[in-house]
Amino acid sequence: MDATELRYLELLSRSFPTAAKASAEIINLSAILNLPKGTEFFASDIHGEYEAFSHILKNASGSIRLKIDDVFGDSLSAEEKRSLATLIYYPREKMELVLSQVEDAQTWYAVMVPRLVAVCKRSARKYTRSRVRKALPKDFAYIIEELMTENRLGVDKQAYYAAIVDAVIRTDRGGALIEALSMLIQRLAIDHLHIVGDIYDRGPYPHIIMDTLMGYHSLDIQWGNHDIVWMGASLGQRGCIAHVVRNCARYGNLSILEDAYGINILPLASFALDAYADDPCVAFGLKGNPDLSPQELEMNVKIQKAMAIIQFKVEAQLIDENPDFGLESRKLLDKIDFERNTVVVDGVEYALTDTVFPTVDPADPYRLTPEEEEVMQRLEQAFTGCEKLQRHMRFFLEAGSLYKVSNGNLLFHACVPLNADGSLMEVDVFGEKYRGRALYDAMERWVRAGFNASDPDERKRGRDLMWYLWLGEGSPLFAKSKMATFELYLIAEKEARKEVKNPFYAYLNDPDVLAGIFEDFGLEFETSRIVCGHVPVKAKDGEDPVKCDGHVLTIDGGFSKAYQPTTGIAGYTLISNSYGFVLAAHEPLESTRAAVINELDIHSSRRVVELVGERTLVADTDTGAVLKQQIADLEELLAAYRRGTIAEREQ
Repeated sequence: MDATELRYLELLSRSFPTAAKASAEIINLSAILNLPKGTEFFASDIHGEYEAFSHILKNASGSIRLKIDDVFGDSLSAEEKRSLATLIYYPREKMELVLSQVEDAQTWYAVMVPRLVAVCKRSARKYTRSRVRKALPKDFAYIIEELMTENRLGVDKQAYYAAIVDAVIRTDRGGALIEALSMLIQRLAIDHLHIVGDIYDRGPYPHIIMDTLMGYHSLDIQWGNHDIVWMGASLGQRGCIAHVVRNCARYGNLSILEDAYGINILPLASFALDAYADDPCVAFGLKGNPDLSPQELEMNVKIQKAMAIIQFKVEAQLIDENPDFGLESRKLLDKIDFERNTVVVDGVEYALTDTVFPTVDPADPYRLTPEEEEVMQRLEQAFTGCEKLQRHMRFFLEAGSLYKVSNGNLLFHACVPLNADGSLMEVDVFGEKYRGRALYDAMERWVRAGFNASDPDERKRGRDLMWYLWLGEGSPLFAKSKMATFELYLIAEKEARKEVKNPFYAYLNDPDVLAGIFEDFGLEFETSRIVCGHVPVKAKDGEDPVKCDGHVLTIDGGFSKAYQPTTGIAGYTLISNSYGFVLAAHEPLESTRAAVINELDIHSSRRVVELVGERTLVADTDTGAVLKQQIADLEELLAAYRRGTIAEREQ
């Protein structure tokens, strides 16, 4: 045994000071290896749709209803099962409704508590007693543990268990216990949550989703392009701020800025309403109908146009500051002929759909007016000074990354950039060329530098790279030839608006190309799969989210209401349990209120993507590999105790 190994074992002995302690931990870890793996839950492209996302988390994409079926079979009617499921999803709301209608609340409690306990017991079967104990709500930990260990085959403790339930109800704690049991079932249904990008933009409640995730028991996040642009905005990056504000206005969601994050947009609104007072803003209609008043609608439209013009200006400045980004062709204000009302894009002249540009000087089109500069300065201060926004973005850093390798799954939001021939595409990152996994690693280092570097120049580079990740051709988060914001607003012809996808998407069914990607990330093609989102799957047109015999799973199914006409569904979720992989396709949730009152659930069609021959155990997972190493280390420590190389400590 060399000196380094001896020092390590001496450190380990501080946690396990005797042979008995080391042996006990070996036994415990060895037993855990033989439990079924916990359920992993994958979702992507949530886009601020809190109600739908929250409901799917609460019901674990139908998994909880399946557990109810397993427990009660035909002993409960379909109506009773549906009512029990709704109680588990929304205990407080459902109890309020039910208790206003029943005559005998005590009897209702006495029926529901044992039913919930039975579902809890079924949900806890794959976990150790210790793991379940840690998940128990503090106020009811002892009571729930006792109820869950009840043995109905024996009679010795029947009166004891009945007395527990009776006392809880008699002391007016029945509602609190039902809520605690329901939350425990939700907690046990999902062991680990993977969010594969795009929590922000389009929908109205990304901040509530972030609050929910910050309190979640176990998760990771792969940043999406719509997330990274908010991360950059929180650091005062002007290109990112311009997009975030414009996009909120485009979807009628300025309340995200004002109400959720306390960002004062009054100076911007005053500027937009003044500068574009007589402008109909014909090309800047809102996406969808967010039920705004005429005055609110006008304000959103004018703010949207004002920020679009500011965005084109500040982005041109960023392009000049970062020539390595290769975005020179995206400077288009100087390509406008203000007399002919046309613009030249990629050598083709197009008529403009909107010709009113009161803040653009044809002689110096990228100069911000004094009023625009003041607007941007105020927005920078508001974004960087918002404590809640900073907290949410720091959580992205703590729980998130650009990609993750987990249990043979390669998780990233959009793509691994490829050349036309399927080879890994080289991308210049501040003078260094990277591709594949090395590209992801380099870009993530710069993102983190944008938040944490002590050198101001490094912080600026990191912030600017976040903007590039939002719209750059070489960005693994964007995966398109260009961000055609200018063309979408100001040119009618579709050929000018076209954003060409990276060749990655053309090779999703090519095993040779995918094998090269897996190898680059240290994975074996036969046992691995990619899980990604970003590009909505057109399920209504027959597009299959499962590619290359299950080696690629594309799970953007349209949580965002704006995308549902394209996809024909309301989102995908992917469930990985000890039996294999199940893909759930969801229909729209009418509302949380309707779900509670009418006991409506999101209807989900479940499709088995992969069924394993033998149940996957903890031993077969990444966690299992860690536990096996810990067991090996403890066995070395145990051997050292027995040889006398390390002395046992007094207890």
